[in-house]
Amino acid sequence: MASESESGAAFSPRNFLASRTRWHALEIVFWLSTLLPFVLVPDYLQLASQIAIAALFAISLDLILGFAGIVSIGHAAYFGLGAYTAGIVSKYGVSEPVLLLVLAAIVSGTLGYVSSFIISRFRHLALIMITLGICLMLYEVANLTSWLTGGADGLQGIKIGPLLGTFKFDLYGKTAYAYALVVLFLCFLVCRRLIHSPFGLSLRGIRENPVRMPAIGAPSDAHIRKIYTIAAVIAGMAGAVLAQTTSTVSLEVLGFQRSADVLVMLILGGAGKLYGGILGSIVYMVARDQFSGINPQYWYFWIGLMMVLVVMYLPNGLLGGLEKLTRRWRGKS
Repeated sequence: MASESESGAAFSPRNFLASRTRWHALEIVFWLSTLLPFVLVPDYLQLASQIAIAALFAISLDLILGFAGIVSIGHAAYFGLGAYTAGIVSKYGVSEPVLLLVLAAIVSGTLGYVSSFIISRFRHLALIMITLGICLMLYEVANLTSWLTGGADGLQGIKIGPLLGTFKFDLYGKTAYAYALVVLFLCFLVCRRLIHSPFGLSLRGIRENPVRMPAIGAPSDAHIRKIYTIAAVIAGMAGAVLAQTTSTVSLEVLGFQRSADVLVMLILGGAGKLYGGILGSIVYMVARDQFSGINPQYWYFWIGLMMVLVVMYLPNGLLGGLEKLTRRWRGKS
């Protein structure tokens, strides 16, 4: 029988985090499978790039909602700001996608950092009003400054150069999907390392009990400001990739519908699981594509039905349901 010291070492936070950072076979298979659209469905690479962008956006929301418990229905503020930054700067001679991506991340992160000082002071329902208010204000600013953003007509004159000076964004979506997938994977690596760190454990503690965490010496407000800024950076990058791969930016990127859609994706896949946002984005985007093709007017009915069924029978999302089935199967074997 192991001694108490050995038992404590076995279940130490360091050992726990080390076990979580190891890559599992299913993870490797999943990321390798993201290359299959190049071979199996080359005609749907544009849709695949949209899924990758949506997944990146969902991951950014998962960082604050799923791991820190920050409720937001205005996360499109940073997505749209990143899209407009990339689009506007491209009109004035900067066409390199990677540089535009960095600029969009800086601008969105700056707004996220400034906003985080307000966000860190409130919880729950108050955050719904604050985050929505920030998004609505940006929407109207973009609408009023039509000389810069194009207003309701959308941003005109976007000029995106070849990726790394070599790979052009073509109509088939090959470069667009490869670019979106690489950005998604790199951001995922950062987020995966982040949540499986002592900082990530602190975020879970803040989510579960924001009052007790300061009592044990954890700087809750500082942690919230950090994760909110990081989430804003990633959301801005997702918006920038959208602007670059479609060469279009409209007020819709700042609309409430964009925030609602990403929230649905996250809940559908499973919040607080990182892969949940990716799975939810895949299911939602494919379902939307298929349902809108069947009935362009009433496809939201089927999306709504799918949401109701998932919440009723899979309260932890699709990924939570899969994990539950896996545990049952292992228990029987």
